[in-house]
Amino acid sequence: SLKRVVIVPGNGAGNMEHCNWYGWLKKRINEMSDLSCVLKNMPDPVTARESVWLPFMEKEMKCDEDTVMIGHSSGASAAMRYAETHKVFGLILVGAYTSDLGDENERESGYFSRPWEWEKIRSNVKYILQFGSTDDPFLPWEEQQEVADGLKTDLHKYTDRGHFQNTTFPELIAALQQLKTKG
Repeated sequence: SLKRVVIVPGNGAGNMEHCNWYGWLKKRINEMSDLSCVLKNMPDPVTARESVWLPFMEKEMKCDEDTVMIGHSSGASAAMRYAETHKVFGLILVGAYTSDLGDENERESGYFSRPWEWEKIRSNVKYILQFGSTDDPFLPWEEQQEVADGLKTDLHKYTDRGHFQNTTFPELIAALQQLKTKG
């Protein structure tokens, strides 16, 4: 059953509590009954290597069958790769994509070195939600749609949210409240 929410942030330096909506969301989740939220400054934050992040998500963030992982940007890539080999309660993907976008730093992360195993992810995860915006300055819509098709996500499509870098994200609270009723 759903007990924990883990925020898997996008790559980049800085204190994650003050980045985008992460700190705001953690505070709101911790105010909800029966739910706790984990948000940590990640190791190797800029390159965000898969070989560093996935073990950290397992050992330090304890992502398991009672966990919803909310992955933003490259954190969505990390969450998807994690779910290829681990059972989790749910995935909420925000600004997800499927290629290195021709960017050397993204390529070095390791997430894009092989095909995505959509079937494995779907069999390991009970609920998959996706938030995407057609005006994202970094991500082509085709790649966001590819994630939606591959994972048959419950897709929330916007036209005006860019790369979801606002300081609040009330739709995520609503989504979590719905998931809580399901388990």
